[in-house]
Amino acid sequence: MKNFENILVTKNYLDHRHIALIQLNRPKVLNALSTDLMKEVVEALFSLEDDKEIRVIILTGNDRAFAAGADIGQMAEATPIDQINDNRFRTWKQLPLITKPIIAAVNGFALGGGCELAMSCDIIIAGDSARFGQPEIKIGTIPGAGGTQRLTRAIGKSKAMLAVLTGDMMSAYEAEKAGLVARVVPAETLMQETFEVAKIISNRAPVAVKLAKEAVNMAYETSLKDGMEYERRNFYLTFSSKDQKEGMRAFLEKREANYEGL
Repeated sequence: MKNFENILVTKNYLDHRHIALIQLNRPKVLNALSTDLMKEVVEALFSLEDDKEIRVIILTGNDRAFAAGADIGQMAEATPIDQINDNRFRTWKQLPLITKPIIAAVNGFALGGGCELAMSCDIIIAGDSARFGQPEIKIGTIPGAGGTQRLTRAIGKSKAMLAVLTGDMMSAYEAEKAGLVARVVPAETLMQETFEVAKIISNRAPVAVKLAKEAVNMAYETSLKDGMEYERRNFYLTFSSKDQKEGMRAFLEKREANYEGL
C-alpha cells in the first residue's frame, strides 16, 4: 500500500489479517473533504477491494471530527463550470462499486460531506459525542453528494427535510433513534467496538457477505417485487460457493466454519 498525504491506511488492523483501517488525516481542518483527500480514499478503497486477504474496511477520522464537511476554501469562489469540471463528484460515484463491507466509525463532527461520506458506508457506528448534519443551507447552498437522497432514505422525508432546511445537527442518539446510525457506543471505546463488529463480519462467508450487501443495497434501488427476485437469485448463487457447503457442514457437525472466500 502506498503512502498517502491526506489519509492513513492500516492493513491487518489490530493484528487481524482480514480487517483494514482508513483514517482521514487532515486534523487542522477537521478532515475537510478536499478533492485530493477523496481521491486518496477511493484509491485506498479499490486497493483494499483487490486485496484477497481483506474482508472488512473501517473508515474513521479522529476524536474531534470524522469529517466536518467539504473544503469550503476550495469551493467559495467556484463557478458552476468549475464544479462541473471538478472530478470530485465522479470520485464519489465510485464509492458504491466497493463490494466489501465498509463500516464508518464516527466520533465528533460528521457534517455536510462528512455526513454524506458516512452514509456512503454500509454501517455507521457512532461514539456518543458524534454530531451529524447537513449544514449546507447555512452557507447558501444545498447538499451535493447524497445528503438530500441518502438521508431521506435513512430517516424519512419529514426528519430529512428538517435537517436539510435548518442545517441543525443531530446528536448520536438522535441519529440512532432516527435510523441513521446502527449503534452508539462510548466515544473512548468506539474503535475497539467497531473492530469487534468488523471481526464478526470478517468471520462470515465472504461471498455471502458480498451478495447480502448487494441485496440490501438493491432495496434502495428498486421495487419490492424486483428486490425480492434479486434477493432470491443471490440466495441461489450462494449455493455455488464452497463456503456455503462448509458453513452448512460445520453447522451440522457442531463446529466453527473455516471460510476461504470461495
